[in-house]
Parts: sequence; structure tokens; C-alpha cells
Amino acid sequence: MAKRMAEIYNTEFVPEVAREIITSNSFTVDDIIRIGHAQIDRIKTKRKTANKILFCDTDLITTQIYSRHYLKIVPKILFELEKQVHYDRYFLFDIDVPWVDDGLRDLGEQRLAMMNVFKGELEERKISFIPVKGNWNEREAIVKREIDSVLS
Repeated sequence: MAKRMAEIYNTEFVPEVAREIITSNSFTVDDIIRIGHAQIDRIKTKRKTANKILFCDTDLITTQIYSRHYLKIVPKILFELEKQVHYDRYFLFDIDVPWVDDGLRDLGEQRLAMMNVFKGELEERKISFIPVKGNWNEREAIVKREIDSVLS
């Protein structure tokens, strides 16, 4: 969705940088720290060339969640990196579309539990979010409506 919105709004997006660094869910603490730094660096770089708005596929909260899930630890640096970027809007995507096994995703049977973890992390930080659900066209319309509101 981040890529699609960047195309629609003629701007930049930051992909899930972890996918460029790891090829499986067997990774180390050093890997997760490298992912955190790379994510922040990419955001800072893309921010310079973005056209009014920058879409980010993921954030450091996500990196922390997966670190906790797979490694049972969250390096302190991930919390420090999280503080370096402020997002104007968070979108929380529901699990009401089919799960796609893309070779890296492996929590298909835990979708609801993981969505609740993401929601809980946002709520714990008192970060408001826009729920996004429905088919892909409905999802796109929800995001576009919010972005148009921000830009107007």
C-alpha cells in the first residue's frame, strides 16, 4: 500500500527494509539492529526527496515486535531509534484479506494474535491509528481519504 500511495501522490515511499537485509526469519540481534538503523537511514534519505508526504511500509515498533517474537529480546537501541522519527498518521491493517505466503511471512496461523500485538503497542504508546479493512479497493479508499484530508 505504501508503494501504491507513493505512486498516486507522486512521492517517495520507504519499503520494509528488513526484506532487503534478511531472507528468512532466522536472524540475529546484530541483524535486527542493522535493520533498525537501515530503516531510519532510509526514512531520513527519502524524506529529502519526498513530495509533501512520505509513505513508510513499516517502522521501528514493527522491528521491535518481530525482535521480541523471534529473538525474545528487544535491543535498547531500537527504542532509541524509534524516537528519531515522528509519523503524522498510522494505519493499522486488518486481517480480513487472504494471507499470502511470500517466503518470509510465516505467521499465517497467528494473524489475529499478531494484529492484536501491533494494536496493543500503538495503544500503549497512545498513538492513534486509522483502522484499514475491507477488500483492496476499500482499503485504498480509506487510506486515500485520510491522506487527502491531511494534504488539504
